[in-house]
Amino acid sequence: MANEMNPELGRLVLRSLLQERSLLGPLRVLYESVGRVFRIPLPTFHPFVVGGPQASRTVLVTHRHEVRWRNPDPVTDVLRRGVLVTDGDEHDNYRCLMENELHPSALPSYVGIMVTKTDRISATWADGHVVDMLVEGRKIALLIVMQALFSVDAWDDLPSIWTPVLKTIEYISPGPWILWRHMPRPGFKKHMRILDDYLYGIIKRRREQPKQLDLLQHLIDGGLDDGRIRDQMLTMLIAGHDTSTALLAWTFYLLGTHTDTYAQLVRGIDESIGIEAPTAVSGWQPRLLDHVIKEVLRLYPPIHIGNRMVHEDLEFEGQTVRAGERLFYSIYLTHRDSEYWENANDFHPERFAAGCKTPPFAYIPFGGGPRSCIGAAFGQAEARLVIARLLQTHAFEPVDLRVRAHMGATLEPRPGVFMRVSKRK
Repeated sequence: MANEMNPELGRLVLRSLLQERSLLGPLRVLYESVGRVFRIPLPTFHPFVVGGPQASRTVLVTHRHEVRWRNPDPVTDVLRRGVLVTDGDEHDNYRCLMENELHPSALPSYVGIMVTKTDRISATWADGHVVDMLVEGRKIALLIVMQALFSVDAWDDLPSIWTPVLKTIEYISPGPWILWRHMPRPGFKKHMRILDDYLYGIIKRRREQPKQLDLLQHLIDGGLDDGRIRDQMLTMLIAGHDTSTALLAWTFYLLGTHTDTYAQLVRGIDESIGIEAPTAVSGWQPRLLDHVIKEVLRLYPPIHIGNRMVHEDLEFEGQTVRAGERLFYSIYLTHRDSEYWENANDFHPERFAAGCKTPPFAYIPFGGGPRSCIGAAFGQAEARLVIARLLQTHAFEPVDLRVRAHMGATLEPRPGVFMRVSKRK
């Protein structure tokens, strides 16, 4: 196996794992010690990991046809033929059916939904009480994706789908299955049935109703059967809401640990729109808001790693990754590469100010190339509107910000982001 660890490097890897309680620490040690191409040294799981702008360009653009998105993983088990885990013409067909409703031109129709759902959740917060912004952000994101893409008000459905959604995310997250692919997952099938029944029920009712202008209708009009529609809906439900959840939670964590930026951002929002809710996707926000969002995505990209199967031999910095190998390209490591980012591990939103240039493919929170994230514009608009609206209506005081980055389906703060909230007068 390439890049066998010497004893000293092994001790560094183990120490970082114990300190951070996450694989991110060992990956960072290997990246900094071995280089931008290395293998994970586990007995039955030793994929290649690559990072840096050149590797990202190779995987996402110049040699994208030599890698496959479909992997023998739990993600594929759950999403089945979803747009995220298919390749070639099949993927292109699904993407064509879905991209109109996620195009920037469609976003103005979602502004009211995003603001209203945010207000609906924040209205449940008792003044002066502590809330977990990881949990509250997930509620907001779930309500938004269900209403905007499927025209479903999921408020009354949250209690019944909450645990199945979390169990599904847990199922597809990195875990012991990496070493034992067919390990038992007690209880998962029950929760998956609940989620499936919920989605199939939505599809059935829609087929019996007049047409509506949303993503679900495009899937139906595209001639997909119920199973394929379910796969695309579940893809958008899980991937669409979980990435937004992580972004919102990390934003409030970083604002809580950088009070000057928090105060400056609140002043900027107050000066730009006062107490009136945003009515447009953009044009009203202080520049700092977009800089903060970009910097959060740099430090804690929700999709922190890309998972591929190599179809034809690839070269990375003099090393050959053979066909049939598993390949991860690390967005997290690329975003913290000190060769391309000054003070790479520090929170500096001003690095995205006008005139600051980002090296190509050094910043890829939404991937890149023809298969960049289909929901990127939607997610950025959602983050801008939700964050601004919450800062308009509530003050946030950190309670316990001792968090660690957890490698789940997305990169999220554990155990949570606990803030004392109070209504702004």
